[in-house]
Amino acid sequence: MKKILFISPQPFFQWRGSPIRVNFNIIALTELGYKIDLLTLPIGEQKEYEHCSIIRVTNPLGIRNIPIGPSLAKIFFDVLLFCKGVTLCIKNKYDVIHGVEEAGIIGVVLAKCFRAKSIFEKHSDPFSYRKGFLKNCLLSLYALTEKLTVRLSDAVIGTGKGLVSQVEKMGYPTRAFHIFDIPSSREEPSMEMVDRKRHELIKNHGEVLVTFVGSFALYQGVDLMFATIPEVAKKESLIRFIIIGGKGDEIDEKLRMLAQLEVEKSVTFLGKVPPDTLPEYLFASDILLSPRISGMNTPLKILDYMKAGKPIMATDVPSHRLLLDETVAVFASPEPEQLAIAIHELAGDTEKRKKMGAAGRRLYETKYNFDNYRHQLSACYQYVLSH
Repeated sequence: MKKILFISPQPFFQWRGSPIRVNFNIIALTELGYKIDLLTLPIGEQKEYEHCSIIRVTNPLGIRNIPIGPSLAKIFFDVLLFCKGVTLCIKNKYDVIHGVEEAGIIGVVLAKCFRAKSIFEKHSDPFSYRKGFLKNCLLSLYALTEKLTVRLSDAVIGTGKGLVSQVEKMGYPTRAFHIFDIPSSREEPSMEMVDRKRHELIKNHGEVLVTFVGSFALYQGVDLMFATIPEVAKKESLIRFIIIGGKGDEIDEKLRMLAQLEVEKSVTFLGKVPPDTLPEYLFASDILLSPRISGMNTPLKILDYMKAGKPIMATDVPSHRLLLDETVAVFASPEPEQLAIAIHELAGDTEKRKKMGAAGRRLYETKYNFDNYRHQLSACYQYVLSH
C-alpha cells in the first residue's frame, strides 16, 4: 500500500472550498488503495476515515480561526507544518508528498530531502485576495514561491482551467492536471425536505427565491450583490434573496445597511449551513446567484448549483465562462443595474429557468461527479509514481 503525506494548511474540517476538496481527496485516494497521513491545522471539526490518520500541529497561540487569504497567522502555522513534516518524514517512508496551496513548497522541499514524489495542488489565483499593502506584499512573495513550487514539483493539480493555464504559462516542463471540482455534498435531498425548506423560506405567496452561497470575501462579489438588492426591490416585491454564508458580525453589518435602504424585508440570512444540508436549500430555490468579480478559479458553488438543477445567474467574468455557458446560465456585467435587470428577466421566465436547470443537472450527472473526480486523481498519481 503506497503511503502519502498530505499537507493541508487550512482548518480541517470547515465548510469552505479547500477543506471540502481535501475531504474528497482523502475519500478518493483511500478508495484507490492509498494510505494517508493528513498533516493539517489544529482548527476545525474532527473527521474519521479508514486508512487515514489526521495529524495536527500544536496551537501555542490559541488561534481559533484562520481567514481566507494571506495572514501572519497562516505564516506561523506554515512554519509549524514544515517542522512537523520533517519529523513525520524521518519516522515514515512516504511515496508521495501532496501539498495544497502554500503547503506546496513545504511538500516539494520535504520530497526533495526525503526522496519522495511531490504533487502541488493549486486551488486559487493568489491575486484574487488583494486587499491592503501588507496582504499585497505577502501575495507578491507567494506568487514567486508558487513559481518555484511548480518548477520543482513532479505534477501540479489545478482545480480549474484558468489555474491550469496560469501554471502552463510559467513555461516549466512540470505536467499540470486539470481535476475539476465537484459539488460540496454527495447527498441527494428528499423532496419532502426540499418542500419543507421552501415553505420555510417563502414569506409571501408567489415569491421567487434567488439564493447566494459563499463567504463575504470581496472577490465573491458580495458588495455587488448587496448593491443589486435595492435595485431589484424597487421594481419587484416578489423576489426574495436568500443569503447562505457569512459570519455574525458581517451579517449584522449588511442588515443595518439594508434597513437604512428599507429593503431588509426582501432578504433572508441563513448564515452558515452544513454541506449535507445545503442541497435542500438549493433544490428549494428558483435562481442560484454567483456575483463573483475577480479570480481565475471557478467558484465551487457553481457545481452545487448545477447539481440542484436550477438556473444560474452569474456575472460575465472569465472564471464563470470557464465552466458555464448560455445553456445553463444567464450572464450579466458586474454592475448593480445590469445584474438587477437580468435577475428580473430570469425571474419572469419560468420555462427558461426549467430548461437551464435541467441542462445543469445533466452536466453534473455526466461529468462533474465523484466517480469522474476519483478517476482523474488516480491518473495523476499513476503518472507521478511511474515517472
